[in-house]
Amino acid sequence: QVQLVESGGGSVQAGGSLRLSCAVSGYTTSRGCMGWFRQGPGKEREGVAAIGSDGFTVYADSVKGRFTISQDTPKDTLYLQMNSLKPEDTAMYYCGLKRGSCFPRLVVSQYNYWGQGTQVTVSS
Repeated sequence: QVQLVESGGGSVQAGGSLRLSCAVSGYTTSRGCMGWFRQGPGKEREGVAAIGSDGFTVYADSVKGRFTISQDTPKDTLYLQMNSLKPEDTAMYYCGLKRGSCFPRLVVSQYNYWGQGTQVTVSS
């Protein structure tokens, strides 16, 4: 059974930083792609960053230069370092896993498994 568990969310002021983690069990992350997505109130889920098994990364334009996605494959854990946070980054953040060979994309339908989410709130 594949499970994803996010942690690290919280409330920060604008300009602050947070580091999200996503622990995966039941699947070896080195054999797939992983991504971070977010969903604000009344909005659709959108892609933030994704990483392939070879370490190739993609980012949404809105977070380029501020967020960094990384993974510790021996630990099957995904991270998202978020710096210079803005109020518009406020959302529930989810990690997703796509099994098998893939190219990382910020497309919700590409991913097979999701975590329960962790809330990030940025105040001005």
